[in-house]
Order: sequence, then C-alpha cells, then structure tokens
Amino acid sequence: MRPQRVIESIRFSLLSPDEMRKMSVTRVVTADTYDEDGMPIERGLMDRRLGVVEPGLTCRTCGGGPKECPGHFGHIELARPVIHVNYVETILDLLQSTCRKCGRILLEDKDRAEWLEKMEGREDWWELSREVLQRAKQKKCPHCGEEQQEIKFEKPFTFLEGKRRLTPLDIRIWLERIRNEDLKLLGIDPSIRPEWMVLQVLLVPPVTVRPSITLETGVRSEDDLTHKLVDIIRINQRLAENMEAGAPHLIVEDLWELLQYHVATYFSNEISGVPPARHRSGRVLRTLGQRLKGKEGRFRGNLSGKRVDFSARAVISPDPCLKFYEVGVPEHVARVLTVRTRVTSFNLDEMRELVRRGPYQYPGAQWVISPDGRRYDLRYADREELAQKLEPGYVVERNLRDGDIVLFNRQPSLHRMSIMAHRVRVMPGLTFRLNLCVCPLYNADFDGDEMNLHVPQSEEAQVEAMILMAVQNQILSPRFGGPIIGGIQDHITGAYLLTRKDTLLDREKACQLLMQAGVEPVLPPPAVVREGREYWTGKQIFSVLLPKDLNLTYRAKICEGCSKCREEECEKEAYVVIRNGELKKGVIDAHAYKALDKCELWDRIVKEYGVERATEFLDQVTRLSIAAATMLGFTTSIDDEDIPENAKERIEEKLEEAKKRVAEQIEIYEREEMEPLPGRSLRETLEMKIMEILAEVRDKAGEEAERYLTLSNPAVIMARTGARGSMLNLTQMAACVGQQSVRGERLNRGYTGRVLIHFKPGDLGAEARGFVSSSYKSGLRPIEFFFHATGGREGLVDTAVRTAQSGYMQRRLINALQDLHVEYDGTVRDAVGGIVQFLYGEDGADPMRTDNGKAVRVERLVERVLGAD
Repeated sequence: MRPQRVIESIRFSLLSPDEMRKMSVTRVVTADTYDEDGMPIERGLMDRRLGVVEPGLTCRTCGGGPKECPGHFGHIELARPVIHVNYVETILDLLQSTCRKCGRILLEDKDRAEWLEKMEGREDWWELSREVLQRAKQKKCPHCGEEQQEIKFEKPFTFLEGKRRLTPLDIRIWLERIRNEDLKLLGIDPSIRPEWMVLQVLLVPPVTVRPSITLETGVRSEDDLTHKLVDIIRINQRLAENMEAGAPHLIVEDLWELLQYHVATYFSNEISGVPPARHRSGRVLRTLGQRLKGKEGRFRGNLSGKRVDFSARAVISPDPCLKFYEVGVPEHVARVLTVRTRVTSFNLDEMRELVRRGPYQYPGAQWVISPDGRRYDLRYADREELAQKLEPGYVVERNLRDGDIVLFNRQPSLHRMSIMAHRVRVMPGLTFRLNLCVCPLYNADFDGDEMNLHVPQSEEAQVEAMILMAVQNQILSPRFGGPIIGGIQDHITGAYLLTRKDTLLDREKACQLLMQAGVEPVLPPPAVVREGREYWTGKQIFSVLLPKDLNLTYRAKICEGCSKCREEECEKEAYVVIRNGELKKGVIDAHAYKALDKCELWDRIVKEYGVERATEFLDQVTRLSIAAATMLGFTTSIDDEDIPENAKERIEEKLEEAKKRVAEQIEIYEREEMEPLPGRSLRETLEMKIMEILAEVRDKAGEEAERYLTLSNPAVIMARTGARGSMLNLTQMAACVGQQSVRGERLNRGYTGRVLIHFKPGDLGAEARGFVSSSYKSGLRPIEFFFHATGGREGLVDTAVRTAQSGYMQRRLINALQDLHVEYDGTVRDAVGGIVQFLYGEDGADPMRTDNGKAVRVERLVERVLGAD
C-alpha cells in the first residue's frame, strides 16, 4: 500500500528562468508538430519527451503510456525578453518607487527602517506595502541624488520614462538593480526576484494539457494552446534571424512587439485594448486564462461541477395522485438508469431472476460485477450461466424501480431544498411527475421546466439521502422555522368550498370523498336529517383527517379584521375552532395549510405530531380538497369581474373628482403658493401630493367595486382564501388600473416637456403622466395602453437584472462563507479553526427546530393544556 503523504502548504510564486530550464525536458525549437508519417517531430511542440496521448506510443521521459504518463514541460528560449502581461501593474509600481540609476527604494534610511520594523513579525506584512509604495514615489533619489522622471503606463504593455519608451530589456535591467533587502517594502517575497516578471524563457505545457484530435475526415486538429505556441515559436525564430542578420532597428522593433503580443495573448486572450488572437476560421482562441476562468472554465466547469453518470433530465408535469415525497419516473428512463445492489442470501433468488431478464425486459439488470472486480455486460454475456454463478458478494446493477431513493433537483439551486431525496414511482409517459405540494421548494411550474434526477449508487449514499435529504424532513424551512411545504391553489379553494357552512353531503358523496382522500370511510353521526335522509357537513368530513386530540384556535385568511371580533359568532366563519380533533367553527383556507403562509393548522400538526403523521395528513387533505373542488364544482370566468352600471358611474365620478383635485394642486404650484414638505423641493412636493391623491382614488374605486365582489364570486373566493391572486388584481380588472410608475415616479421621460405628443408641453395632469382610469375589463385606450406597457417593461427589465445581480452576489457569498462550519462544541469556526461565533446563531438554536423563530411558544402550551381540560 502506497504511504499517505500530507500536504503541509501550497505556495504560489514566480518561476525563475533557471527553474524553468530545470523543469523542462527539452528545448522546443521547431513550430512543426508531426512528420509525414504522423509521428511527433523531435524538439517540436508534440515531442514524445513532453508526454503522449496517442494509443500505442510511450513517453520518452518516463516510459509511460497515455494513461500512465502525466506529461512533462518543455521550454522556449525567447530571443528578446517580453513583459508578463499579468504583472504590468506591479512593474509600474516598482518603476515608480525605485531609483532609475541605483535601483534603491526611494525612501530615507530612517523611514525605510521604521517600515521594516512595522512589517517584522506580521503575517500580512504585504498589506503595509501599498502605503510604502505611495510614499516612495519621490522626484529625487535620497541615496544617489538622481532626478527621477515621471513613469507612465499605456495599455496594454507600454511604459514611458518621460518621453522615452522603455523596452522590456530596459525594464528587466532596471528591475535587476533592485536590492533583495528592499523587496519586502515593495510587497514582494524576498525569495522572488522582480526581473522574473519580464520573461526570458517560456514554459511549454505538456501534450496532455493540449492534446490533438483526429477528425472524422482524418485531418488532425490541434489545440488552441498549440496554435498559439506555433505563432510564438515562428515569430521568435524570425526575430532571432533578423537580429543575427543585422536587420534595421525598425524591423526588429516590430517583430519584438509582435512577439510581445503573442506571448500576452497566450496567457490571456481578453486583454483590454488588445485585439484577440483568432483561428484561421475567425474563431477567437481559448488560451490559458479563458480555459481557467468563468462558468465554462476548468474550476467551475470541470472540477466544482461536471457532467455525471447515473442521471437523467426531462420536462416535469404535475400529478396530484402521487404522494408528495414521490417522483414519477418514465419507464424508458428506469430501463436505462441502474442501482448497484449487493447480492445477499436474502435477495439471491430475486437477483438471479433480474440477471436472467437482462436489459431487454423490465425490470431487469444491465451489469454483473464479480467479487474480483470483473464486469459482465448482460447484453452479450450468457445470462443463464451468470445467474447460476451468482452468490453473495457479487454486485448486480439492476434497473431503477418503485421505492428506490433518488435525488431530484431543479436549477437554479438557490437553497438547500432545491435538491431533495424522493421515492421512485415508475410510470408510463415521457415526463417526470411530481406532486404540487413540493413546487414552492423547487420554485417549479409546468410551463416547460426541466429537472434533474440522480441515482445514489452506494448503500451509504442512499441512507444519507434518506436521512438528510428526504422531502418529509424538509417540511420546516431552515430560514424561518415554519412549513415551506403545504397546500397550494386548488387545495386551498377545495378545502374552503368543503368546510363552509352551507356544504351538506349525503352518505354516497361523503364516502366517496373519504375514499378519494385515501381514508377508510367510517362516518361520524350525521349532522342533519331531512325527510328521512342523512347529511354530513363538510366540516365533519374534514375532521376525519385531523388528529383526535388536536385543540386549536386561530383566525382564517378570509378574516376582514373587524374592530370588534365576534369570534365564534363570526358570520364570515373567519374564526376557526378545533376541539379534540373536530372542526367546530370556521373554514379551512390559506391560514390552515398553505405553503409559505401562516398555516397554523399544518404547522401545529408537523411540530406536535411528527413528520410521519404530518406526511399522512398532507397527502390526505390535498386529495380531499381536489376531490371536493371537483365534486362541488368550481370555475371562474370573465363575468366574475362584472359590476353594475351605477357602480361604474360612481367610480367615474370619483375619478373625475380626483383629476380636479390634481388640477387644483398644479394650479397652486404654478402660482408658487405651495408649501414644500420638509426636505423636498416644490416640484417633489407636488409629485408626492398628486401620487397620494391618485393612489387614494384607486383604493376608493376598488372599495366601490368590492361592494359587489363578495364571497359568492369564484374569483373573490380565490383571492380572499389566499388560493391565488389578490383583491387588488380584481379591482384593477373591474374598476380602475391606476397610476403607472417608472423608478417610483410618475412617467416624465419622452418628448421635451411632455411624455407623448398627445398632450401640451408642460402638462402635469394625471392622464398626461401615466394615470390609467380604465379597468382591464372595460379595456385600455391607446395612450393608456402605452403608459401601461412602459411600467410593465420596467418590471421585466428589473426582474432580469435583479436575477443576474442576486445570482452573482450569492456566488460571492458562498465563496466567502464556504469554510464556516459548526463544531461539535457549538462554536462556528473558519477553515483554520478561528472562532467566528462562540455559540451558533448566538442562541445555539437550529431554525428548523424552533417555532417560527421562538424557542418556546408559551401561548400554544397554555392552549394545549386548556384544550385538553
């Protein structure tokens, strides 16, 4: 067994020319890669001493084949030095703060000694170097008295001393004069020499870093890095030849400049002010910088995240009949994905049958792995023989089947619940099916969303997924300690329709509802007996699902917040009373069990009765709600937004009155009689008053419409119960859309002095600045439609920009905080053990284990005790 080695530290540094030559196995001198026979040319860019990628070849340095040889560096000796483009800013600082003649730092000996003393013993000594560099930019050298000329930098890599241009050779000679004892003051580790920032030798990466590929046509295609190195070698050779031949200075300068360009674009092909290097086809080359950075780069694209096996991706669609912790998997996906199953004495017969079936029948198996590691592909192997040989110790890669644990994920993965462990249900069809209750966690809808499914392969991974990632264990949010899974939309509407006071069901309907909810249809005594027929209330049917010792009192979503609450006498049934598991008063709506709402009832069941009972309740209640909505009937149409003509007339009067009030305010402003609000100009005061008047009239128009939009209206039921939408949506449809705004102000951009040419210059009236007095139902006039589109566009652009900004901010926060962890002693520490918090969250409480942020909810304890009495 190979002995383990521990990495003590990693140091990032600059390589000296001598170190580069020592690392190198050969000096690369020719730009050619392969000869006529297709063999790598010696001392070329694909020399076999640099490593091999072709099957059948062996490396001339280590003797390994393509799988064993890691690759080896070569080097190019540059005819003239060139600046390393990543260090131009550091070079500028060094030139500005050191003497052009003696190379000493431009500081008095006394100051120099003081700064060195400050740096002594500090781990972050380089932090002080920024201030030292600023102080060292002096006009005269305190050591040799030499007058210093102004050093300027012109992008991308030109340095000027006064009017004279410094060549890379001049800069290297200058940097060589800098003393080692001054390096620390300049922010450079004394083990590094600054002249190494001007390159004399260029390392050639191994062939394994830049392999060539053979296209279908038989033509060999080289890597972008190889293309770039070919350019560097060719220009380098031309420069050396011209220098030896005594060519004119201008030609040598041009070739030197070209060599500098090629070396710079070899490191990064996205330098500001430098045209990118391109392939002959016009495609921009991906050089060293581009293959490392960004989403598609080496770190994010190939190391942090990568394409994996044992995964599938498909469009999602809803299935309310699934349990909320299940995922429906198409059969053709289950036929391809496999799970490693260890053969034991308990499952031997079952595994033998799966092996006999092979990959051609479902459920079957794809591979068999023997204890000595041999793999047998069941497409080609003798399945009957393998089935007979099977014994404990073998591993069978069988097809995915019902009950398997899989990870389900939707991107963007913004929080922990964006990937959870589900149980498989193999189903016909082509899409992944999921229960609607888990949509809020994934932020999923069914307008074409796709999701990913991953199959854990080992027993440890499956158990870990079950314990840590199972959907049932994510009901309570780690953000606020309340339920994040719950009923949505139709679930809420159906529960309200079932539990309102005028819902009566005969025996057949009552039993049917309970059967569809998955409950044994044992009915309580009937609530009403009419003409010899028995009837049950919806509240009684709902109560069958509740825990029998549950006691709870709360206000429903439909509560209007009356000045004096009538509690159990509430006509709207907004006061909910549950006693010993029976719904006595009130209706079930969003405040009972909607995801991301107060969900008083659901919250209590989860926290007081545990995950298993809560899972059973949610599955039953969502099925019951959908069955109730289907049975009792619920539909909405455009007629739901109708209001009487006299109401429309009253709304019109209110709008006209508001426009007059706006005109009066404008008149006061123009007469310069308006009193400015504190901290506001006269114009800002006018705008605020106009916005206030127009907001007020929209609310009044809404109130007028709401007099006719009651709980007998399906659209109002959806809004008031919290199923979907709001009363504001309905009042905008029925009464008045209201003021459109951009950047929180009335519209003011457009033509000079006016937004549109349809109004007079300087018109500050309501309609000229984006007030839409029409309703959606009556239809917007062309000018109103334009104003409305203007406000809508701002919303769209804001959403797109905000998404990008918040995504980048989250990435930065994750990178900054990824090393923080909670130790077993309760402290929060960083990567090196430094204490960030002495007690996690300052209170040691896991938000998922709290009651909406409170460690103990005293009033609930009291209610439980009193309810039991």
